[in-house]
Amino acid sequence: MPIILSTFDFELPTGYLWGYLVAAVVLAVVLIITHIERHASSVEECFIISVMLGIASYWLPTVVFLTVPVYGYLVYRNVFSVRAFLASFIGLGLVAVWMAVLSRLEILDYPFQIAHNPYAWIPTGSLLFAYIASTIARRILRVR
Repeated sequence: MPIILSTFDFELPTGYLWGYLVAAVVLAVVLIITHIERHASSVEECFIISVMLGIASYWLPTVVFLTVPVYGYLVYRNVFSVRAFLASFIGLGLVAVWMAVLSRLEILDYPFQIAHNPYAWIPTGSLLFAYIASTIARRILRVR
């Protein structure tokens, strides 16, 4: 006689699990950004960040739009320059060229859809929300 453990037959969508990998990449990007010193060049970090976000866009294409808040943070910290902006585009272009080549050689099956895998935003968005909320709480407590 089989043992029934649960009456719910719940299965996570496959795209949800890739969100954890994207969330790890986004966490690494946040750590790289926050460790840029003031009055230093951020060109190398911008290149690395854009390459990482470009690779993460294989599983979640809309993660590329996180470069806009990165630019905003770099402007806020006064470490943004035209060279950093161009380095980020070179990094994204590098990943785009490699994905196009690997797709053409049929090694990768890249879906060219902007709304591909929306469930991956659940862990990624929750990580970003938790980081932003904890940063705001730390700033508020530091003021008091």
